[in-house]
Amino acid sequence: MCAERLAYGPGAHQFVDVTPGRRRGTVVLLHGGFWRARVGLDHIAPVAEDLHARGPTVWNVEYRRVGQAAFPATLDDVEAAVGRAVAAADPPVVVVGHSAGGHLAAWVAARVPVAGIVSLAGVLTLADAARDGVGGTAVPDLVGGMPDEVPERYAAADPMALLPIGVPVRCVHAPGDDRVPPAISRRYVAAARASGDDATLIEVPGDHFTIVDPAHETWPTVLAPITDLLDH
Repeated sequence: MCAERLAYGPGAHQFVDVTPGRRRGTVVLLHGGFWRARVGLDHIAPVAEDLHARGPTVWNVEYRRVGQAAFPATLDDVEAAVGRAVAAADPPVVVVGHSAGGHLAAWVAARVPVAGIVSLAGVLTLADAARDGVGGTAVPDLVGGMPDEVPERYAAADPMALLPIGVPVRCVHAPGDDRVPPAISRRYVAAARASGDDATLIEVPGDHFTIVDPAHETWPTVLAPITDLLDH
């Protein structure tokens, strides 16, 4: 797989690796890592390779993380990268995010007109995740405090606060996930449906990382909603 690296901003971490496809449709990938600097887009590279082999163009996005820039830089970067994909890439554009990337996918879909999103074990209820200590201090580190300290930031950054978003949402989560509780996806899907959004929960065997392992037996089930959104 030969990717072209494109900058969408002036910073060292504001780039996307683009691999042109041979069929219509584009998948924008947002990696996880609890928004921390030590995890980058290489973490989700096997998913990018598998998806590209199936035909669509793939945009694997890097973005500034905690310790590299202050809030709301991470959100600004994702909006800029996905906005560029929507403007320049072959439609439909589907955003797929893992863990922290699932949060970013659901967040950006409220701001950029994408065809749909697939959240893979996403941190979709930011305020709840902060209070529950998901990822330790990962959420307050990203946002700059707890929900009662910076409520306006949570109102702007929490996907739960942005419903309805008006695009299809597919949330894939493993009941055995011990990093991001599957109750988060269940809660988000219930709220999204109540708001009128087209939202579906897909539970698969495995854990937080098997969900992004194309060699795992559950990968065809994980892949199905991505393919479905590309085909519509």
